[in-house]
Amino acid sequence: MWYLYGFVLLAGVANAVQAGQNGTLSKGLSQSLTAGLVVVAGTASCILAVGLLTGRLTWLSLDQAIQVPWWAWFGGLMGGGIILAQFFIARQIGAATFLGLFVTAGVITSILLDHFGWVGFDQHRAGLWRILGAILMIGGVALVGLF
Repeated sequence: MWYLYGFVLLAGVANAVQAGQNGTLSKGLSQSLTAGLVVVAGTASCILAVGLLTGRLTWLSLDQAIQVPWWAWFGGLMGGGIILAQFFIARQIGAATFLGLFVTAGVITSILLDHFGWVGFDQHRAGLWRILGAILMIGGVALVGLF
């Protein structure tokens, strides 16, 4: 199970690096939306390759598609919004501030999602320590952004 945490840590590193890569690609191509299509093509190629190599790529049936809640289909749009934020904002405010805000907003949102059991998450109460952790993250991001 510990290797999963290592994978998540690597994904976090990749997320920080990706913001700079995507911003540079956007600037180099002079059209952010063209760069966005390049990024999405790379993402799709990665998922396709892993799916084919592991044998875990299947087509969904109509019954499966109908059973999925309507809101679950919008994750790709949110992913596009993240890429656009990387293109237009990350380079201007810096990697540390961008990722600090990004992660802190994600943690605070996650505490709410867990507390109420929204969007498919099991319910985990937002106790004192979780709330204190979120407050400390806000303070940390403020320090990173100001200095």
